[in-house]
Amino acid sequence: MSKNRSLTLLSLGHACVDVYQGAVAALVPFFVAERACSYAAASGIVLAASLLSSVVQPLFGALTDRWAMPWLLPLSALTAGVGVALSGIFGSYPLTLAAVAVSGIGVAAYHPEAARAARAVAPGGNRGMGWFSLGGNIGFALAPLLVAAVMATGGLDASPLLAVPAVAGAALCAAAVRASRARPMPGPATVRAGSDDWPSFLRLSGAVVCRSVVFVGLSAFVSLYVRERVGGEDVAGTAALCVLYAGGAVGTVLGGRLADRYGRLTVVRRAYALTVLAVAGVVFVPGPAVYLFVALTSAGLYVPFSLHVTLGQDYLPGRVGTASGVTLGLTVSVGGLAAPALGALADTASLRTALVPLIVLPALGGLLLRGLRKPAPAERPVPAG
Repeated sequence: MSKNRSLTLLSLGHACVDVYQGAVAALVPFFVAERACSYAAASGIVLAASLLSSVVQPLFGALTDRWAMPWLLPLSALTAGVGVALSGIFGSYPLTLAAVAVSGIGVAAYHPEAARAARAVAPGGNRGMGWFSLGGNIGFALAPLLVAAVMATGGLDASPLLAVPAVAGAALCAAAVRASRARPMPGPATVRAGSDDWPSFLRLSGAVVCRSVVFVGLSAFVSLYVRERVGGEDVAGTAALCVLYAGGAVGTVLGGRLADRYGRLTVVRRAYALTVLAVAGVVFVPGPAVYLFVALTSAGLYVPFSLHVTLGQDYLPGRVGTASGVTLGLTVSVGGLAAPALGALADTASLRTALVPLIVLPALGGLLLRGLRKPAPAERPVPAG
C-alpha cells in the first residue's frame, strides 16, 4: 500500500511539473499575438525552455546515480513554475527567454530523480512506469486549457497565476518523499544485474530524439496550423493542442499494457510506423479530419513514451539515473533545438512546408530501432555490500 501511495503521489506531482513543459508551447500563439513575435522568435522561446534542460538533465541523472536527492523534487517543481509564471510579465524578449530557461532547469532537475524513485516503487513493471508517465502526460494535456483560462483573465500580464500548479506539485512531491521514508525505496546505492549496453542505448536515444523533434514541432505550431486549416480562431488551435496532449494520457497507459502482451520493442517499432502515416495526415488531409490525424499522431508518439524509459534503464542497469535523464529528459528536450529551424522555414515558406520534415523523422527513428536487441530482464535490486 505504501508503494502504491508513493507512486500515486509521484504521478500527481509529475502532472504538476509537466504542465510547464506544455505551457511554453501553449503560450506561443499569445507571444505572437501580443508581442508581435515572428514564428522564428516564438520558436526561440521553446528553444530557451529546452536548451538548458538538454544540457543539465544528464548531469542531474549522474548525480542521482551517486546520491538519492529526494529534496530535489519539490524544489524543482517550484522552479519550473516560477520560470513560466514570470515569462509573460517581461516586455523584454531576452528576459522572457531567461525566465523560460529557468523553468527548463526546474524540469530538468525533476525528472531523473522522479523516474528513479518511480521505477523503485512501480508495481507491474511496464504498467507501473506507464502510470507514472501518465501523470506527466495529463499535465501536458491540461497545459493548453490552463494557459487559455489564465490568458482570458488578462493576457500575458496574468501569467503569474500559472504558478499555482507548481505550489501543488511541490506539496505532492514533499508528501511522496515522506511516504517513501515510511518504507524506504531502493536508492542509487544498489546493485542491478547486467552490464551497460551503450550501443543499444545510443540507438534508442537517437530514435527518441526523432520522436522528440516531431512532438516539439507539432506542439509549437499545430495550434497555429489548424487555425489556418479550419478557422475558428483561438478555440480551434487550442482544441488541436489539447487533442495532441490528451491522446498521450490514453497512449501511455495503453503502451504499458501492449508491451506486457507483445513486448516493448515490437510495440515501440509499430508506434513509430503509425506516427509516419499520422503526421502525413496532419500535413496533407484537409478540413476537420485534421483532428483525427492529430489524435493518431498523439497515440503514435505516446504509446512508446514510458517504454523508452524502461528500455533505457535496462540497457544501462548500472546507471538508472543517467538513463532516465537522457530518455526522459535530454532526448526529449533536444527536440526544442529544432524549433527555431522549423520557425524560420515557416517564416520563409509556410507552416505546412515547415511541418513536412516531421513526416520523415519517425521513419528514421524506426530504422534506428530495427535490429535493436531485447535487453536482459532487470533483476530485483539488492543492497550493495
